Amino acid sequence: MGEFRLQRGRVVCRAGRLPVPCGADFGLQLKLMDIYHSYSAEDAAGTPSHFKNKQHRLSGILVKLSKILALSGALLVILSFLPSLWYSIKSNGGFKISELIMLTAKKSVKESTSVVPKELDYQPRYDPKLPNENRVKITSAGIDTPIREATIDNFETALKKGVWRVSDFGTPYSREKPIILAAHRYGYLAWSIPYRLRNSFYNLPKLKVGDTVEIIWRQRKYVYEVYAESEGDEITDFSASLILYTCEALNSPVRIFKYAKLIKG
Repeated sequence: MGEFRLQRGRVVCRAGRLPVPCGADFGLQLKLMDIYHSYSAEDAAGTPSHFKNKQHRLSGILVKLSKILALSGALLVILSFLPSLWYSIKSNGGFKISELIMLTAKKSVKESTSVVPKELDYQPRYDPKLPNENRVKITSAGIDTPIREATIDNFETALKKGVWRVSDFGTPYSREKPIILAAHRYGYLAWSIPYRLRNSFYNLPKLKVGDTVEIIWRQRKYVYEVYAESEGDEITDFSASLILYTCEALNSPVRIFKYAKLIKG
């Protein structure tokens, strides 16, 4: 029987005096030639062709999967803001929602006449490194925005930018009454998604009991801890140091309320 020896790039045949087709098993020759072609299909790095095909198919699957996920994410974002789009298209929709927020504040002014004055003995230290702008930051809800000032008669100018401090109530520095901060949940079509998430109360429901809220006021940092939450059409606890609220849904009388106490550091 002749001897076959494989070398890189060629097949060497040693069959004594007889040529391979005549003096050796021709079937064995064909088998060895198949092995030779399999080896010659390797790339420069030595990767078998069948493995490269698997890699190519896997890459194709991953590309398709990433496209599906991207499309699904975009669809979820669109669906999240469809209520805002639909209601804003209707006549004066944005103003009507703002008016609902204002009515809750106006009702609260009448009901807060018997509020017990807060203790004014504690003030956080003044820190010149803090921003001059009054701000509220809620880490658990992704909110970090300026506090807008406006009277009840001019509330819309504040709500169009973000968070409104109801003017007839307290401030962090003077605490005769609770601080009340209100904002839209869905906001305005002109807002970008990043602006909406940071400056509205879209994610206020994520704020839970035990979470903290930071307010920078006149370059002093006040920290509040949430102790209660409720839903309804009016504030139920005026003993809180800080009250935050927003709409539960578009054009709905239901509000989401969060109540917090000042932490004295």
